[in-house]
Amino acid sequence: MDARLLEILVCPICKGALRHDRQAQELVCNVDHLAFPIQDGIPVMLVEEARQTVEGTPMPRA
Repeated sequence: MDARLLEILVCPICKGALRHDRQAQELVCNVDHLAFPIQDGIPVMLVEEARQTVEGTPMPRA
């Protein structure tokens, strides 16, 4: 994942910062409790493709 790209990407819901989880290949939003996958080096920033990081948290709508 390119460091410059990580600096400008934000959560599509809250517009907050994302944390790069290199092991899981995800960008994680701690505010919305969502993890966005990185597929073939490309972040998939669609809410529909994100997974919940905390069970029982309702999925936000974009």
